[in-house]
Amino acid sequence: MIRLKNEDEINGIRKSCHLLAAMFKEVLPQVKAGMSTKQVDDLCKNFIIGHGGTPAWYSEDFPGAACISVNEEVIHGIPSTKKIIHDGDIVCLDVGIDLDGYISDSTHSVLVGNVPEKVRKLDEVTLEALQAGIVACRTGNRIKDISRAVYEVAAKHGYGVVYDYCGHGVGLDVHEDPSIPNVPDWGGANPRIQPGMVLAIEPMINLGTADVKTAKDGWTVITCDGLPSAHEEHTVAVFEDHTEILTKL
Repeated sequence: MIRLKNEDEINGIRKSCHLLAAMFKEVLPQVKAGMSTKQVDDLCKNFIIGHGGTPAWYSEDFPGAACISVNEEVIHGIPSTKKIIHDGDIVCLDVGIDLDGYISDSTHSVLVGNVPEKVRKLDEVTLEALQAGIVACRTGNRIKDISRAVYEVAAKHGYGVVYDYCGHGVGLDVHEDPSIPNVPDWGGANPRIQPGMVLAIEPMINLGTADVKTAKDGWTVITCDGLPSAHEEHTVAVFEDHTEILTKL
């Protein structure tokens, strides 16, 4: 069931999203080669808790405040003291905040040091795909208009668009209906976009194959060919005459 939010609920979600954007502004410049992903997670956790929030992924039993996915890791990378960030890595931070019961969700990729040009281009295109998806997210369109917009941007570059995982409704729970696939021929419902929807749009784009698998830890999703992946995400709220990017930095 799709939960349309009222003005008070959107205001609460907006506050959570603005806090998340502030966290990213503080944390992203600190992600450097030589750090462990656990150190990055601690930065996120300390900011969130220090500002009166709770890491949203704790309610999902995820072992971290942030999903930190490096290179071939697509999503759900578990923070670890043993996982060290190196020069040339692409590091994707997927973070959510529960602030007084209102949930935000956003992802940003950090290009650490001398990242290969092909990986920089991959992230640029992923950002372009995200923006195209947001433009297509407007009252009167359908969810798969978002999917089509994301897919067309990525596919013209020959990238693999992840189809096993997708965006989703958000705001009162971490994951809500509707699902928002990044490929238009994905099965499932295709509801009309309505005012009051709050959606997490999140392209996951791979340098090579679109196929992914889950690592032995039971959480981390990796590309089947071992090539890098990029992930970018915003939470948006839909109104009658516009769509607001709530997590905009």
